[in-house]
Amino acid sequence: MLVCYAFEDRNALFVRAFAGACALGSVYGFLQGAWPFGLVEGVWSFVALRRWWMLPQGTQSAAQSGASPQ
Repeated sequence: MLVCYAFEDRNALFVRAFAGACALGSVYGFLQGAWPFGLVEGVWSFVALRRWWMLPQGTQSAAQSGASPQ
């Protein structure tokens, strides 16, 4: 999660990976009974997915193809 957060500016895939890591952290929090942690991580996952969704289309397609955006 920390690595993905650090590299979010480099590639849109890191934003999606951060959202996935937060979702996994949320599941872990709920499974161990720490529901406040699970809730907060779930919110962070939603925020990261929304941020990825709101990225300009050129940024997402360039990130997926490996090209740098202009």
